[in-house]
Amino acid sequence: MIKMDSVAVMEAKPVPDPPFIDATPLQPPPPPAPLAALALRRSARCLNRPTRPSYAEQEPPKQPSGRGRGKRKKDEETLEPTAAQGAKSPGRKASKVEAGERKPMPVIAAVPVSCAGVAPAAAEDDGMGTGKSAKLRVKETLRAFNSHYLHFVQEEQKRAQAALQEIEAKGGLKRQTKGGKKKGGKQEAEGEEKEKRPSKRPDLKAITKMQETNAVLYPEKRIGQLPGVDVGDQFYSRAEMVVLGIHSHWLNGIDYMGMKYQGKKEYENLTFPLATCIVMSGIYEDDLDKADEIIYTGQGGNDLLGNHRQIGSQQLKRGNLALKNSRDNGNPIRVIRGHVSKNSYTGKVYTYDGLYKVVDDWVQNGVQGHVVFKYKLKRLEGQPSLTTSEVRFTRAEAPTTISELPGLVCDDVSGGQENLPIPATNLVDDPPVPPSGFTYLKSLKITKGIKMPSNIIGCDCEGDCASNKNCSCAQRNGSDLPYVSYKNIGRLVEPKAIVFECGANCSCNHNCVNRTSQQGLQYRLEVFKTASKGWGVRTWDTILPGAPICEYTGVLRRTEDLDGLQNNYCFDIDCLQTMKGLDGREKRAGSEMHLPNLHPDNDSEAPPAPEYCIDASSIGNFARFINHSCQPNLFVQCVLSSHNDVKLAKVMLFAADTILPLQELSYDYGYRLDSVVGPDGEVVKLACHCGAPDCRKRLY
Repeated sequence: MIKMDSVAVMEAKPVPDPPFIDATPLQPPPPPAPLAALALRRSARCLNRPTRPSYAEQEPPKQPSGRGRGKRKKDEETLEPTAAQGAKSPGRKASKVEAGERKPMPVIAAVPVSCAGVAPAAAEDDGMGTGKSAKLRVKETLRAFNSHYLHFVQEEQKRAQAALQEIEAKGGLKRQTKGGKKKGGKQEAEGEEKEKRPSKRPDLKAITKMQETNAVLYPEKRIGQLPGVDVGDQFYSRAEMVVLGIHSHWLNGIDYMGMKYQGKKEYENLTFPLATCIVMSGIYEDDLDKADEIIYTGQGGNDLLGNHRQIGSQQLKRGNLALKNSRDNGNPIRVIRGHVSKNSYTGKVYTYDGLYKVVDDWVQNGVQGHVVFKYKLKRLEGQPSLTTSEVRFTRAEAPTTISELPGLVCDDVSGGQENLPIPATNLVDDPPVPPSGFTYLKSLKITKGIKMPSNIIGCDCEGDCASNKNCSCAQRNGSDLPYVSYKNIGRLVEPKAIVFECGANCSCNHNCVNRTSQQGLQYRLEVFKTASKGWGVRTWDTILPGAPICEYTGVLRRTEDLDGLQNNYCFDIDCLQTMKGLDGREKRAGSEMHLPNLHPDNDSEAPPAPEYCIDASSIGNFARFINHSCQPNLFVQCVLSSHNDVKLAKVMLFAADTILPLQELSYDYGYRLDSVVGPDGEVVKLACHCGAPDCRKRLY
């Protein structure tokens, strides 16, 4: 039985902060063979925080408008001056914008793929006139699912906690163990809670929520390739495949079209039921997988909850009949392989391996002597190569040791400041050179003359705030903590207008889930040189949606001090302007609720330009190397902990999607087109090279 999964995140122990130092380059080794296509192409960095890529909700992407936000970086790209198109932008050269709330997306109508051949991989458009690529719609659907999933995980954690408290209140502590000794109160309560209140499945509840809101990407079953899903695409739960419509059941191995499709004109020559997809995950002992050729065992008679052995004979109905009919009809069938993966929060990873056809079927006695139906499937030609095989999951894997890295030019750009070393590689320059021109600092440096607000009164929780329903920090967030916890590590449930974390005056422990952004680096990362976009950052580990990546650090300055200066690593702290919806910004959820409770200065009319910024031009951390993408996998989140002045909020980057090993990290800088004006008054244009299917072609 394939079981869905709870939230899991890597644990990392905080380390003392050593003095910041420059990264010390190593002697470059002889250049080896280049790594093939490991990085996404990226654009130049800008000063503005991105148009928010919310993985919580869905809405067609808006054309960048209003003020851009965040940071700037030019890298090695060419600026293209043109004649000014309108009046000059007032004040700073670039303006800032924040994307707003996403609305539920419309359902895509089912358009069956012809059985005659293989559909092209990942159609450029979804066919609905939305202007979105099919790839983007897949990403948005998974973001919506993950948001619902985390909400239900949080709901389940609250339910379990309430149950424990109820059991303790009823005298559960008085029970005796078999040896006559008292059990610990929490241990006994947890045992009784498990016995009396079976856990709910947040993944199944998330599926139901997606179905109720018409948010399933392909709600009608389709034959053949699905637009936006390519060979080699990975999924980290059966539920993800259900909400996309790739495989519509969270447990059954055979997905098929039932008799309701028989009367439709496009299927008039086909016999139903008709198989559309199978999942191979090692449940049936009679299966045989030779990659391009599969011997697949039909469904039924299997001890799904036990040792997965056959305990009864199968019958020719439902999925078994559908596979037999598919042989007669000759329609292609999607094949998905499931493999154990330590990098997956579910313990498994599922890979789409393309289209196969049933070429033979027969009945035989299985290993246990029971009647089983067998089907021989062969992979269709002309598809991309397989990334999975019979026994193991294979894909480009991250290095295991830093010393083995091709093109290594620095063993740790942080100089030991981070929890984990961050190596730098360069396979582009000859001779290869390390990142230079800055001093690494993992914390924010305050400019002389800027006074930070006094620390506010903290919560009085003991241990973790997640166990205290009356936590004052939870109340600051609207009643619930913004994170869900697993092994003392948190994931942000959804992007918010502002996140209130526990601070210096809180009595909870340092591993409290509401200190998630304070735990430091938790993933193995690498700074690497790209062919056309300067330096970038990629991960060696799987990073889950909502996981914290890092704070954007540098020197905290007043924005007016940088006016008129060329600075490509400046990040405006415009949380207040966004919360008030100024200058074209769109508000995030919680803006109206939080504004009255923030620092009194915030209640006055805020200026259109942010008052403070973070300058990482000479001092900063690895965030200064993270590149722009029009379809990013990170989003920006403002965080407050020790004070309430949102104008001085901490700027954090969180994962918006499941980010696989060796994928480049990116976020949207959010520049408005034609917002940058040169000294001569002419509009400056910069091409975008992120390579995303929905790339806007220009950064500004």
